[in-house]
Amino acid sequence: MPAPVIAIDCRYLGRPGYAASYLLVEGGRALFVDNNTARALPRLLESLQAAGLGPEQVDYAVVTHAHLDHAAGSQALLDACPNATLLAHPKAAGHIIDPARLEAGARKVYGDQAFEELYGSVGAVPAARVRAMADGEVLRWGSRELTFLHTRGHANHHMCVWDPASEGAFTGDSFGLAYPALQGRGLFIFPSTSPTGYEPEEARTSVERLVKTGARRAFLSHFGEVADLRPAAEQLLGHLDFSARLLESAAASGLPDAALTPFCEAALREHFRAALRERGLDAPETWELLKLDLELNAAGIAHAARRKRAPAPGR
Repeated sequence: MPAPVIAIDCRYLGRPGYAASYLLVEGGRALFVDNNTARALPRLLESLQAAGLGPEQVDYAVVTHAHLDHAAGSQALLDACPNATLLAHPKAAGHIIDPARLEAGARKVYGDQAFEELYGSVGAVPAARVRAMADGEVLRWGSRELTFLHTRGHANHHMCVWDPASEGAFTGDSFGLAYPALQGRGLFIFPSTSPTGYEPEEARTSVERLVKTGARRAFLSHFGEVADLRPAAEQLLGHLDFSARLLESAAASGLPDAALTPFCEAALREHFRAALRERGLDAPETWELLKLDLELNAAGIAHAARRKRAPAPGR
């Protein structure tokens, strides 16, 4: 039997089945993968208590990448778990140690009041408690050997964790999003191409790399376990191919830069509509659930299109 993995519903944005953290237990010790926001801390600690463990038994808190729905709770979690070390991609580690730029950007987007409601406190984690993980680095933790894989495409500071003991990979946002509410008539999984790190070829490479680990399941941050990676990967790669074509079309469209995001969002909506109709999911509640992801994905593709059409330096 593979080692159990405990999924924790963080109730991000007040929604069930929207964002998850994961708890691994090994020989009376604990490890979290992704910590969501400070608002989720009580849920993480409740899960730890239900497993018969206390905060002092947490060895590691892994952050797949520094986006705030995965990492904003870092300081709160480490404050609560005095013996824990935070593990992150080398490029994410700096944002965890000094989150000022991430916080300033989010406050600019959401405003101070909404930021506080969404994320709570986003404090700095002392550098002495942060460990940067190299690509391919193996962490031996009890009987487990966890391999850290750098997986660009969604963000250039993203990493995933391959855990042979659970036969699974903790994929953050590199292996797409699959909300439970949309899984009634077969798998519906799609990539996250949000700004500013979307890179079409790297996103494909990351999906393929995760399949090649031999993992039998993926533990998605959004949301939960996906069994059988190969058909999921095929669906993801199909969506990524569409996104790459849309990027090229947007870059060559002649539209002003400001019009590219609405152009991409309209195209994505029609692309998704066909897949949703096949599953009987073309309904108002589905579009409400997907609203934020459609907006972010469109903005990421438009941002990449603007980069592509920008003149080379010195020209």
